[in-house]
Amino acid sequence: MTHRPGFRALDKDLGRIGHAEVAQMHAFRPVWRLGLAVLALVGGLLMVMALSGAAPGMLAIGAGLVVAAWLGVAIGANDVANSLGPAVGAGAIGLLPGLALVAVAGVAGAVLAGGAVSARLAGGIVQLAPLAEGGRAPMMMVAALIGAAVWITLATGIGLPVSTSHSIVGGIAGAGAVALGLSAVAWGTLAIIASVWMVTPVVAGGLAGGLLILLRLKVVEAPDRAGAALLWLPLLVGLMAALFSAYVVVLLDLGPLASCAAAAPTGAGALWLTRRSVLRELARHPRKPSTKSLLRPALVMSVLILGFAHGANDVGNIAGPLSVVLRGQGMSTAIGVVPVLVLAGGGLAIATGTLLFGRRLVHMVGNGITKLNAGRAFCVSLATAVTVLGASALGLPVSTTHVAVGGIFGVGFAREWLDRRRGSRSEALPADETRRRILVRRSHVVTITAAWLVTLPITASLGALACLLVLWVTEV
Repeated sequence: MTHRPGFRALDKDLGRIGHAEVAQMHAFRPVWRLGLAVLALVGGLLMVMALSGAAPGMLAIGAGLVVAAWLGVAIGANDVANSLGPAVGAGAIGLLPGLALVAVAGVAGAVLAGGAVSARLAGGIVQLAPLAEGGRAPMMMVAALIGAAVWITLATGIGLPVSTSHSIVGGIAGAGAVALGLSAVAWGTLAIIASVWMVTPVVAGGLAGGLLILLRLKVVEAPDRAGAALLWLPLLVGLMAALFSAYVVVLLDLGPLASCAAAAPTGAGALWLTRRSVLRELARHPRKPSTKSLLRPALVMSVLILGFAHGANDVGNIAGPLSVVLRGQGMSTAIGVVPVLVLAGGGLAIATGTLLFGRRLVHMVGNGITKLNAGRAFCVSLATAVTVLGASALGLPVSTTHVAVGGIFGVGFAREWLDRRRGSRSEALPADETRRRILVRRSHVVTITAAWLVTLPITASLGALACLLVLWVTEV
């Protein structure tokens, strides 16, 4: 029996994400080898501490800086395809300019909006006040970084995609339980963070699906597609730009008037540029304009916003623990307060990973993701960015990749609803086709859920073991 093209739409999209995950593992191999070298170096530093009786403070800083730098490079290399792949594959932006844009946006996000997540990881998961005057707090965070790095390196080696955010949360909880006891771990905060890990993919799915429905009904299926594109696309991009600029100004704490003053010209400028781009495409192809070309400005805007969101959320994985390590030597401020220089350093580490290793990864992954087509890729990218920015504003670390997969599900279900609404599925799906589709979806849900369930206890155990070792070696 033949099936209409829409029957397997979600399956194809999810399959491409699966292929993207496999390609991501292969492209990540150079960073994995670097991780092995980092772990060997940190092991050597611990041996020096144990044998020489040297003051542990500076060696701890050295170990913490080395591991944190590698984590930053790994984050930048591993997640760049989420930000850049759709736009490069759609031809909206070149690879090298795109990498530069993601790197700059990531550093800006880290400096301007990374403080909340970093502070949560620095002092919200474990109550560090009893350790404030001693050297155990820095050693505990070094152990947490080591535990997360060990798990990410091992998981990458066996081909299991894991989240850096999940890993560092587990590492801090495990190391904190050893250093201070189970009662020192803020289990309520940990439960909130774990709940957000499950909620954010659903939120992204709803946003992506709603945006796709809007584009399909108002533009793609409009009687006058050209006129609808000229109305809605510039309006959408202009609104995105205005809201994003207002959000950045709010972060700078310049007041509501400054926020409005920044939003109005930015939104108007983005609207004007998008309108020009749409008019050029309509002049070239008045009867059947290319969706890729029409959405090019929107895709570039989504690259900027998602890169900013990525830096804002993931910098906490580096800056939060590192601020505690540096504070132990009088190089930082109070517990839970993360200096701007630490945020900037974390952002630069992420940007370095993006620039050094992102080219290979986007080449391998980008086309597979954007074959979702430009419109669907834009919906997923924007929904992911908005969701991650919201989590960052609340100080909650989330996985960008898992949020993006939630967006894929939302787009797939939205397409199914649109197909049913249009009446293109008058015939029922065969039983074997229905069963196969359910299994495909279930396999992806199981994969993501397994990553959540496995990463936290494993990294907590590794963080605890690393903390025992570090405290034994340093005798703090």
